[in-house]
Amino acid sequence: MSTKEFGERYVQLIGILSRCETVHRYDVPDEPQASTLAHAFLDLEDSFRRFVDEHLPALMRQGLSDQEICDCLQDIGEEFRHIAYHMRDMQFYRDVIQIL
Repeated sequence: MSTKEFGERYVQLIGILSRCETVHRYDVPDEPQASTLAHAFLDLEDSFRRFVDEHLPALMRQGLSDQEICDCLQDIGEEFRHIAYHMRDMQFYRDVIQIL
């Protein structure tokens, strides 16, 4: 997604999320939760697409060496680390994160 498209979708999502009063319960000074959620949702979308479209097909390629398999798993782990960061950052979903 281009920077311009990200920006447009980010602003659109903030507008939508800001309409939910429950989201505002998690606002902190200089960091509205709608903004945090919007950014996380867009980054998560990108990570999930990368996992499905790139990482999983790379892992399933025929003829991978043992090292290439390990490298693919490392790449997947880095993607999951990015996903986990955004999951923890969203206070709105803190109850979901606590059970993980």
